[in-house]
Amino acid sequence: MPHLIPFIQPGSESAVIICPGGGYGFLADHEGAPIAELLNRAGISAFVLKYRVAPHQHPAPMTDGQRAIRYVRAHAEQYGIQPSKIAVLGFSAGGHLTATLGTLYDEGQPDHEDPIERESSRPDRVILCYPVITMDSYGHAGSRENLLGPDVSAEQIKAFSAEQQVRADAPEAFIWHTSDDQAVPVENSLRYALALGAHGIPYDLHVFEKGSHGLGLAEDDHAVRAWSDLCLTWLKNQGW
Repeated sequence: MPHLIPFIQPGSESAVIICPGGGYGFLADHEGAPIAELLNRAGISAFVLKYRVAPHQHPAPMTDGQRAIRYVRAHAEQYGIQPSKIAVLGFSAGGHLTATLGTLYDEGQPDHEDPIERESSRPDRVILCYPVITMDSYGHAGSRENLLGPDVSAEQIKAFSAEQQVRADAPEAFIWHTSDDQAVPVENSLRYALALGAHGIPYDLHVFEKGSHGLGLAEDDHAVRAWSDLCLTWLKNQGW
């Protein structure tokens, strides 16, 4: 069952919902709680989202992500956060989920009997860490098959290629990748950044020369581990 694990930082007015990667087949532990703890040390509340993966397919992950955003927003007062300061951060396939949440959102259903469903599912910021973005040849075949099945139509590829779904009111983004990522090519991040730029949406993009896929905090990589400080600085500059 999908669920949220809260890491509440007293005094924080902002929160980040974390989506671990795992190719939509599993959830990587090192891309969950350690990231929440890092955010807590920086004074930011966090939630780790345990979303559904294979054998569940679309729309299960997106539904879980949208519900998580609505839930945190609906309970913002309880958690002491501002409902306009809810970001989503994702790694790899969790990055695809994050980009999907940052493009395929709605304003909620004001007449719904469930007050949570009345809330907007739009994240206020997105943080994309070596994300899967596209469903075409530059994407990740395993993520695509786990999410959409083995027989994918051209319409599905377009609908779930986040770079093709960016709207004029899409949230600002922090994006990082490594240029020699062999599992998820850096073109995924570049395409998303270009799509944001085409709509005049600000983004902060960092591409490191070396580094394998799935690094998480990258604590053993002296160059790439700078991503977390860069990200925290970006959040601080956003007023978080």
